[in-house]
Amino acid sequence: MKKEQLEILFKELSDILLSELNDDGFWSGELSSSALGVAVAIAALHFHDATLHQQEIEKGLKWLSSHQNADGGFGDTPESPANISSSLLSYATLNLYTENNPEVKSTQQKLADYLKTQNVDVRSDQVAKVILDHYQKDYTFSVPILTLCALCGIPGDDGFKHIPQLPFELALLPRKFYRLLNLSVVSYAIPALIAVGIVVFRKKKSNGLTRAIRAIAEKKALKILERSLPESGGFLEAIPLTAFVALSLINAGLRDSIVVDKGIAFLKRTQREDGSWPIDIDLSTWVTTLSVKALGERKDEVLSETQQKRIVNHLLSVQNKTVHSFNGTLPGGWSWTNYSGSVPDCDDTPGAILALLDLAPHHTIREEILSGGEWLLKLQNNDGGFPTFSRGWGKLPFDQSCADLTGHCVLALAKLLNVYKLELSLKQNKQYSTAINKAVDYLENHQKENGSWLPLWFGNQHTDNHGNPVYGTARVLTYVQKAKLLLKDEPILINRIQKMIADGTKFLLKVQNENGSWGGDFGIEGSIEETALAVAALNGTKSQAEIEKGLAWLENYYKKNGLKKAPIGLYFASLWYDEKLYPLTAYLEAIKGYIDTY
Repeated sequence: MKKEQLEILFKELSDILLSELNDDGFWSGELSSSALGVAVAIAALHFHDATLHQQEIEKGLKWLSSHQNADGGFGDTPESPANISSSLLSYATLNLYTENNPEVKSTQQKLADYLKTQNVDVRSDQVAKVILDHYQKDYTFSVPILTLCALCGIPGDDGFKHIPQLPFELALLPRKFYRLLNLSVVSYAIPALIAVGIVVFRKKKSNGLTRAIRAIAEKKALKILERSLPESGGFLEAIPLTAFVALSLINAGLRDSIVVDKGIAFLKRTQREDGSWPIDIDLSTWVTTLSVKALGERKDEVLSETQQKRIVNHLLSVQNKTVHSFNGTLPGGWSWTNYSGSVPDCDDTPGAILALLDLAPHHTIREEILSGGEWLLKLQNNDGGFPTFSRGWGKLPFDQSCADLTGHCVLALAKLLNVYKLELSLKQNKQYSTAINKAVDYLENHQKENGSWLPLWFGNQHTDNHGNPVYGTARVLTYVQKAKLLLKDEPILINRIQKMIADGTKFLLKVQNENGSWGGDFGIEGSIEETALAVAALNGTKSQAEIEKGLAWLENYYKKNGLKKAPIGLYFASLWYDEKLYPLTAYLEAIKGYIDTY
């Protein structure tokens, strides 16, 4: 494409982005509706008071019936292929309403037919084996799924028999010991550990000594749960997690708990007009920083000074300033949304640091940026990588260090050091330099032989094991290419980074589809997100022909399909989502980067 054409397209897309700014001056985006979220929310409302919540329940049931896939199953988004988890949860919830509702009964029968094709017999104890085999040692999702099934009469009257007991009594130990324990749930799922653990304890037979210990622990565990309850009532602002907690406590005889009261209010408040629920309120911090990143040096052409100040003020206002009640994380980090139930994490924090350094005079944000930098330093694992929420948890995949977050932190720390180096003490400079070097060690050690990196919170539904090496490699390459320009005083480190860039570039070029697009891996159908991010990563390399081929595919796809979203995001275990602003911000980043090379 000629530069003039790209400039026209950049203006068109940036105008769309500008129109998505909310009334409060930042971006909130829009997450896809979720059949799984709908099913669990309906069940929670049903067990709380089916008559009181009749209107919300009926709207949810109608949404499920009208969004069933052709094969009878449900996927995680309306654009997703059916899967066992979403389909089984939907089947179980519908079981509460089949008796007097022919439409629900028909929907459930189609679901049963789909589940049979997946070798799942909903009237057999084999249900538990299928789910437990699927999630293996990670009980974060499998035990809540089986618990809801049992409460809804699936597979029968003794559904709790094969459900593992979550050791909720371990939540009584000091938080610093959690990572050393075999909790079988990820660090951000302690509310599920407690609530689901309690209802399984009350419904399942166990030996006398164990029962006595857990009976004593129950009240104290509930106090811990109440202390971690956010003002919004939504744990992690997540519909499934909040609903699982509420329905578990209700069925454990704890309907009058403040956790239930606030959780049910949260579910009612977050239902959409069409009767559906997303998996989470929004990813406002994330999509806001992605938007700033996409505009880059051309932000002044798109955003007025007032608009930029409003974004800065918003990001500063949502920085965590206390020890967080949910997981005890220290002040300084940023969460994925501005709502109270979210938790500081290691992708939004570097994203916010970079966005603020792009938007605000550096002396005006020094304290907040250095606080964020200190938060990142304290989070870094011994392997040099960065985890999402908690240092030292490594037993389950979603608690481990990962490449894309680590690359993001390398860039944020390099930028911070570049801006404030002369104002930092020798000790502080050494701390940041050491952290960056350790992170590069991690990236070297975790770059695959083919040059790729795997991301953690993003995937592709059509690849083996649902991995997405294109996304992971594209993001890491973009981050380290920019970081390399900021690390001029470290020639050895630059050489190491350059080697990684060369190998990562070879991978991306090798897996480009014949039509110019990129999917999650070689031979996978392309999407705007993956193609645009690959182009953005290659803009810093000498890959002109491949970049132009990718841009040509993007142009044709955009003309035919608009900014069509792809379900590439992962939320908890293997729960997929798409986000309205992902294709837009990725496409803008690709175009802006290519224009810069002219």
